[in-house]
Amino acid sequence: MQIARICCIGILISCTIASCKQTAEQQQERVLPFYSTADFTPQWKGDITSGDDTVHRIPSFHFIDQNGAIVSEKTFSGKIYVANFFFTSCPGICKRLTNNLALVQTAFQNDPELLLLSHSVTPETDSVPVLAKYAKAYGVLVNKWHMVTGNRDSIYTIARKAYFADEDMGQQKKSSSDFLHTENIVLIDKQRRIRGVYKGTSVRDIDNLIADIKVLKMEQ
Repeated sequence: MQIARICCIGILISCTIASCKQTAEQQQERVLPFYSTADFTPQWKGDITSGDDTVHRIPSFHFIDQNGAIVSEKTFSGKIYVANFFFTSCPGICKRLTNNLALVQTAFQNDPELLLLSHSVTPETDSVPVLAKYAKAYGVLVNKWHMVTGNRDSIYTIARKAYFADEDMGQQKKSSSDFLHTENIVLIDKQRRIRGVYKGTSVRDIDNLIADIKVLKMEQ
C-alpha cells in the first residue's frame, strides 16, 4: 500500500513537471503579431524584412504622472507596457477598466519588465492631485503604473494616431476635438511597437493580455 502510494505521488509530480514544461514550450512557440494601422490588421514576423520601417512605433511623448514626475518614452525604455485612456470622473467603463488593469499590475507586481500607462482624456480636470487620489483608491503602485495628464492636444493626438484608440476599432473620429472614450487596452513591446489590443472591461480579454505579456517576455 505504501509503495503504491509513493508511486502515485511520483507519477503526479512527473505529470505536473511535464505539464509546466509543455505550457512553457507552447508559450515559446506562440508569436504575437504587429499592428501598424487603425483597423488592427496583423503583420506577422515572417512578412517583415530585417530593417523594415513599415512597422508602426509609438513616437516620443512627454506627460506628468500622479506623482508629479515627468513620464516620457524614456521611462519605458527596455520595458513592455500596457497603455489605455480614461478619466477619473468617468461613471461607467473606466472603473471596470481600472479594476481589470489592477489584475495585470498584481500579476506582474514583482516584474520590472512590465509597466502600465494610463492617459487622462480630461487633463484639464485631472490634475496631479486628482490623479494621485484616484491612484491611491485603486492601489496603484509607484513606478509601476503611471497615470498621466498633460496637454490635451498631445494626448488626443497620440491616442488616435499612435495607439489607434477610439470607441470603435478602426473608426477614427472626424474631428480631433471629438471626445475620446474607449475601453481598448494596447500592449506595447520593448521597441514601442503595438503587439495586441484588448477590451479592458472583459476579464477574459485581461486573461488573454496577461498570457500575451508572458509570450512577449520570451521574445529575444
